[in-house]
Amino acid sequence: MTAAPTEHDTIRVFLVDDHAVVRAGLAAYLGSEPGMVVVGEASNGKDAINRIAVLAKTDALPDVVLMDLLMPDMDGIATTSEVKQRWPVVEVVAVTSFLEEDKIRGALEAGASGYLLKDADASDVADAIRAAVAGAMAIDPAAAKALTAALRAPRSTAVELTPRERDVIVLIADGATNRQIAGRLGVTERTARTHVSNILTKLGLASRTQAAMWAVHHGLVPGQRTSAQ
Repeated sequence: MTAAPTEHDTIRVFLVDDHAVVRAGLAAYLGSEPGMVVVGEASNGKDAINRIAVLAKTDALPDVVLMDLLMPDMDGIATTSEVKQRWPVVEVVAVTSFLEEDKIRGALEAGASGYLLKDADASDVADAIRAAVAGAMAIDPAAAKALTAALRAPRSTAVELTPRERDVIVLIADGATNRQIAGRLGVTERTARTHVSNILTKLGLASRTQAAMWAVHHGLVPGQRTSAQ
């Protein structure tokens, strides 16, 4: 998976996990990945916010934060929400042991652009980081299944999308980045980004992942429609 280029051509990653061994393992692996550098780490949400704020003052924000969800003082969902509110350009990928529906929904509604389980291969974590930078999404298949079930009673069933918005949300469900959407539809990347933003606002969704699940549930992706039980 090829990431969109960043302003500094190197993907800057910040690690948040209350287990030092987990952080050390991730730092060692990601530090060996081409085009990636770990710029900081924290053991809890409050410490993460403080350390990212210091990086922001030197114009050195991370591109992606790998976020554990269960931590003392300030959990990963609350931390994700604050990160996205204060620094919207920073992407967050949740990395956790939990498959509970409320954890998945909570992380995505807080603004996470990916959801991985801690038993994921290290290469999958690296791919998820690149996907987040490229404006795409990476979600564990088991988490996607749980989220699809959670969206069987979506909050926005009465909302109608325009034909162009339907085209865009289908491409989102197919994993397309804003740049790829623009290329396929013959519009500028800025226009594609505006369409994505309008879709999320109209449907009351918080992330591209939720939009993809919405499209699957409503039968916009051939052969992928879920059935209510």
